[in-house]
Amino acid sequence: MSANEEPPWSDVSRFPDFLDHLEQQGGATVRGIVDRIDADVDMDGVVYHDRGIRSPGYDATFVPEPEGERLRPAFSVELHTVGPRSVWAVFDATLSWDFYLLQAEGIAAIAWVSDEEYNAEESGMFLSKHDALAAGRFSFGTFIYADEDWQEQLELIEGTDTPAFLQRDDGSTLVPTSQDDFYSVVNSTPQEFRTNGGGAPPHLGLLELEVSID
Repeated sequence: MSANEEPPWSDVSRFPDFLDHLEQQGGATVRGIVDRIDADVDMDGVVYHDRGIRSPGYDATFVPEPEGERLRPAFSVELHTVGPRSVWAVFDATLSWDFYLLQAEGIAAIAWVSDEEYNAEESGMFLSKHDALAAGRFSFGTFIYADEDWQEQLELIEGTDTPAFLQRDDGSTLVPTSQDDFYSVVNSTPQEFRTNGGGAPPHLGLLELEVSID
């Protein structure tokens, strides 16, 4: 569940009723969220984070999934990718999700964590979700970058044939050379990602995950 990126986060604030707002509006982008709350956050791009999988994009869009498409209510996030990549994920909306804006010097992120994930993975070490997030403990998020920091993320993915790169447990970055190399490293297949989020446990609420490059 770790997304250790310049921890600890000095400012953690929760978006109230984010999924209800998403349902009413029909969708929301990271850039639109930052603009709407008038946050002091500069943004040139984002990096989608899924349990250590990282992929840069120019923005990301959250949408409620149409009713009847699957057996349970769901929402999805799609990355506006760099180049011919496809990165999107579908989440179980019946879980108890909270969305947060995280800020530290020179970086920000939007993260979403369910009660089920917190109870299964972090409640033994942290008194609240807020405390866990402040320590950089979350599985899903979009890191927000600007200026040289964004250019650094962009350069990691441009010129490669991989759909995403990977953050190791020690914080270093591994950049596969191709899609086959990426799936070899994560020990999975595109089909497994699309059908079960790469074997994600149920408490994470991840129903589908697409990580590919044409």
